Amino acid sequence: MTQSATPRRKKKGANAPAADLRPEPAALLAWYDRHRRTLPWRAAPGETADPYRVWLSEIMLQQTTVRAVAPYFLRFLERWPTVGALAAAPLDDVLAAWAGLGYYARARNLHACARAVADLHGGRFPDTEAALLALPGVGAYTAAAVAAIAFGRRAVPVDGNVERVVSRLFAIDAPLPGAKPRIRAAAAALAPESRSGDFAQALMDLGATICTPRNPACPLCPWSAACIARGRGDAETLPRKAPKREGARRRGAAFVVLRAGRDVLVRQRPPRGLLGGMTEVPTTAWTADFDANDAARHAPELGETAAWRRLPGVVTHVFTHFPLELTVFAALVSAGTSAPAGMRWAALATLSDEALPSLMRKVIDHADAHPRGAETTNADAQFTFARGSA
Repeated sequence: MTQSATPRRKKKGANAPAADLRPEPAALLAWYDRHRRTLPWRAAPGETADPYRVWLSEIMLQQTTVRAVAPYFLRFLERWPTVGALAAAPLDDVLAAWAGLGYYARARNLHACARAVADLHGGRFPDTEAALLALPGVGAYTAAAVAAIAFGRRAVPVDGNVERVVSRLFAIDAPLPGAKPRIRAAAAALAPESRSGDFAQALMDLGATICTPRNPACPLCPWSAACIARGRGDAETLPRKAPKREGARRRGAAFVVLRAGRDVLVRQRPPRGLLGGMTEVPTTAWTADFDANDAARHAPELGETAAWRRLPGVVTHVFTHFPLELTVFAALVSAGTSAPAGMRWAALATLSDEALPSLMRKVIDHADAHPRGAETTNADAQFTFARGSA
């Protein structure tokens, strides 16, 4: 381990590690051999990792839990068992299969990367970090993960679990994200010459099961004797994070239109930007100064007089940079009503196949749960929203 990557150890108290004690990769690998997690994308002991599975899982796992990812991963793998099959799939199908997993730019990048691997690399993933980094949607973490796990390259992918382990191990007190370069350097210095894939996954497992954010199980950790933060007694306070600035709350209106109890009006969002390419019910712009009392004039033109109901309450959703509140308006139109330009009717019976993000599913569920609104823009309206009803 280089001196620059390893903070100087300060002995504080009886539990402090000795100044020359180093975390040994062999100890972590021995622990991993006994306690490794069984995951759908992980090769069994003695098996060769499939680069496609490694890449697919790592893209899905970005900012998403293992529990949430597992069923999506298995469905993707069943539908598109190879990177070539995924590359040949229409983007709309990929977005629909991704719906509900969040951070939808990942799905667009996933498809673009699959096409690049198929078109530029003959359907085989490149085996170096540098070549992997050149693929669409592949950043430093994913490149290191695929290089190490799938190809045995000496690389250490640093995700949130690894950041936590390393910051505690070396008592890196600087707050994130500023501490990231120092954490990455310390992690890289730990990498053994062999078993790179196992070492990377061992670090991830250690953070996920032992070195947890709260109540870390330090006595069970194979590196507990070398951990400076444990010796200081403040492991649970690391890593430190700079205060997060939340964006201003935005508001808007969503319009749920049901046609004869069988179809709901939808449109596709622009291909770039927030929720790019996903399916949505019509909405107003989302702004900080939105006035719900003025929302009805922004409702879609349906070619007939629609009786709009303003449903009670609001739908709330939190994006990475701002929280959102949507007031929901609902209307029922006749079977012969045409969709406005740029919109279409989606059958309620197959709505689960649409690329509806979580926010839009919340909106539709809100309308479904409030068949009679407390407020209405037309006192004579008798609107009832019930999925699949006539």
